[in-house]
Amino acid sequence: MKSKEAFRESLIGKTVVITGGTSGVGRATAEAFALEGCNIIIAARGQEALDETVALCRGLGVGAKGIPTDVSIASDVQNLANKALQFNGRIDIWVNNAGVMSSGRFEEIPMDINEQVIKTNLFGYMHGAYSVLPIFKKQEDGILINNVSIGGFMPAPYSAVYSATKFGIRGMMECLHGEISDFKNIHICNLYPQIQRSTGNMHSAKFSGLDFKIPPFAADPRDTAAKIVELAKNPRKDLFPDFTSLMLKNIYGLFPKPIINTASAGMRLMMKVKNAPPDSGNVLEPSSEPHRIYGETILPVPSKNTKIAMLAGLGLGLAYMFLKVKTSKK
Repeated sequence: MKSKEAFRESLIGKTVVITGGTSGVGRATAEAFALEGCNIIIAARGQEALDETVALCRGLGVGAKGIPTDVSIASDVQNLANKALQFNGRIDIWVNNAGVMSSGRFEEIPMDINEQVIKTNLFGYMHGAYSVLPIFKKQEDGILINNVSIGGFMPAPYSAVYSATKFGIRGMMECLHGEISDFKNIHICNLYPQIQRSTGNMHSAKFSGLDFKIPPFAADPRDTAAKIVELAKNPRKDLFPDFTSLMLKNIYGLFPKPIINTASAGMRLMMKVKNAPPDSGNVLEPSSEPHRIYGETILPVPSKNTKIAMLAGLGLGLAYMFLKVKTSKK
């Protein structure tokens, strides 16, 4: 059995491609793999943000290159794969991470926004897999890591199209697991994290009249990035990176209708008192500033132990409430 130190050293010199690698979890992932001694290929739409993240990685002593890429365009992603191969002749790890989100009443979100969410999220992950799996098969090894989100198991209220893309990614990758099952050294790994304390919420499209800041119990993007690195070292089919993501998945599995109805009712109530103007965010154009890992939270971030205790209490409370509802209906 290899030691932990051997696993750690095993990533040195590996070439890693990261889509959406210039902010939030993507930037944290680029940093994390750079600290492991990997060559980093970063893909994103904005050149300035690419330059910043490349400089960050090179500052950590590794080779890095930024390639302007719109993952919703198949030829862009194929170009990304071709240029990544030029770095040292192979791609060892590909991280599908680029994604966008739009929230609001389904019929009030412009159709071009809805369609682009599908193109970026679902098509983007499809394009990544389509471009890199033939390379992995030729090499007879490689790891595809998909940062799917807990949204692959439970819908986000008033984010119907976003939710469709996440369920779709999970279904697509489930099928592809079967297709690569005869290649013992090729792995497809799916990560299902909860909401992140990243810039993603700041960049998302909002047609609900609400402009949320991130709740303090959201996950640390650097912790999520560490789990992506963990998958690169020890591949596995599915990973829920923390207690919260696993708890949400299990509670939703038990009480799907009450949870989505309650969450939607809460959103409707808030939408009655908020009136922020529509904002298309980064769906149709590159993310604006800030290009960093962390976003703004509503309240100061509590310690990890406090967060676990709060979420455990919330989970037990929700389970008790929904059990009472089910019992009262019998």
